[in-house]
Amino acid sequence: MIVAEAVGAILAAAGAEVVFGVVGSGNFHVTNALVRHGVRFVAARHEGGAATMADAYARMSGDLAVVSVHQGPGFTNAITGIAEAAKSGTPMVVLSGEATDARSNFAMDQDAVARAVGAVPMRVSDPDTAGQYALEAVRVATEERRTVLLNLPLDVQAAAVGESWGRLEHVARQLRDRPSPAPLDASPEEVASLGRLLMESRRPVFVAGRGARHARSELEELAESAGALLATSAVARGLFRGSPWDLDVSGGFATPLAAELIRGADLVVGWGCGLNMWTTRHGSLIGPEAKVVQVDLERAAVGRYVPADLGVVGDVARVARQVRAGIESSRPHEVGETSTPSPVGEGRWSGGSGPERGYRSAAVAGRVREEGRWRAVPYIDEGGDGRIDPRTLTIGLDDLLPPERLVSTDSGNFMGYPAMLLDVPDEFGFCFTQAFQAVGLGLATAIGAAIARPDRLPVAALGDGGALMSAAELETVVRLGLPMLVVVYDDEAYGAEVHHFGPHGHPLDTVMFPPADLAAIARGHGFDAVTVTGPADLAGVADWLAGPRDRPLLVHAKVTRERPSWWLEEAFRGH
Repeated sequence: MIVAEAVGAILAAAGAEVVFGVVGSGNFHVTNALVRHGVRFVAARHEGGAATMADAYARMSGDLAVVSVHQGPGFTNAITGIAEAAKSGTPMVVLSGEATDARSNFAMDQDAVARAVGAVPMRVSDPDTAGQYALEAVRVATEERRTVLLNLPLDVQAAAVGESWGRLEHVARQLRDRPSPAPLDASPEEVASLGRLLMESRRPVFVAGRGARHARSELEELAESAGALLATSAVARGLFRGSPWDLDVSGGFATPLAAELIRGADLVVGWGCGLNMWTTRHGSLIGPEAKVVQVDLERAAVGRYVPADLGVVGDVARVARQVRAGIESSRPHEVGETSTPSPVGEGRWSGGSGPERGYRSAAVAGRVREEGRWRAVPYIDEGGDGRIDPRTLTIGLDDLLPPERLVSTDSGNFMGYPAMLLDVPDEFGFCFTQAFQAVGLGLATAIGAAIARPDRLPVAALGDGGALMSAAELETVVRLGLPMLVVVYDDEAYGAEVHHFGPHGHPLDTVMFPPADLAAIARGHGFDAVTVTGPADLAGVADWLAGPRDRPLLVHAKVTRERPSWWLEEAFRGH
């Protein structure tokens, strides 16, 4: 057995279930070894697509992401997807061939490139330790939530391994089957401090991020005790769906009501959430007198984007249970005793009982019910002359699509429409690969998410720019037999740049394009397709949904383009 085969066998034994990639000579043997040991191989048409598919797969499944690419250009083709995964803390192992002979056309410093985008470079440098490095790559990826580049030098790949690899394969299975580590306990002092702040607060708001997706029940129970309203970052959208206190997303995609209520909070608690510039609208959603708390597994995350009055380091679910236990033991026992001094520290219970506690009241509940979704915000339909208003388009799709859907959106001028107007059933209904803010990842995101959750209708929302960047993966959708709905919001431009620079009189020829028949392009790859210029054209989507869905459907929507999207200026402020 050669090293490449041993590495594939060990990753399979360690729990890899799916590997995404493009196979060349430098990763041929390791990929075939993975397949031979039961790992499903998903061939992408571009390495960038493969990396993003793996990232989305990991987000929606909770499993390790594995990518396999050729050395040199195969690796650099994947780098945008690797950067997105690294910035997002996705547990991923990237297997890449490596040319170590400086005379090779493929020779480059792959370590330096990986470090530059936040990935952890590692290398199988010796046949005798190859298995150990493969295991360490899996450990770092899964336990430290890092994206790892495992370089496989060509000469080492081809070398024979000793018999010790069999023992390492056994160790890999132990790594796969090990029980989840015990949740990280926060310090009692930090837990008590958060409890006091919640008892003193009259208008608390919880903002949950990706690190809280496992903790819905714990957070809802604590929010009930504290009278807190509930919101999420974009990547955790849907976590509190169905709660009468769910404000949906905090940040640029927030409804006017959500923005008003979050800005009016006297305490904002981020749970597994970075509270970055997008989630807080560059800090504008944090009121001037509001206190800020962050609960996170990493101390370094606290205060990274907005100043925090308190950081609590620990597992979100466990911290929420501990804080609730403290609050419940400290609150008055008699109905109506709403301001009795608390025996815990110097905190005071400031809420009432039942729905009239903290920020929760019948009036707020009514407003959330009536105004808590973007569909409730009135607008003037600007469609006509062969173009459909993107709001009308998205609301029409929302009415047609089954509730069990998984929405993935690309980046661009259009992106807020599906993010705000297509509802999702829960925290696994929205996949948002936008930590790097790259255009062109949406279709690959939808593919990876669909493989992770085949029980849901996959919906890819793209702009025309991102659709054409990733058009090669249309064939991947067809080849995999995915019953996917791809919606392209086509304004024949890079609309973000048009609306940012146009008002200042700059020439726009470099960011505007002639019409393209995207429906014909999709049909050429094996899709069904419909062109939408008005609401009546959505009948074609209804027909597809009612049919066998044996071919994916692309909706080429020619959308109005006169007005900028309201989240654009915030996006450009972050550049």
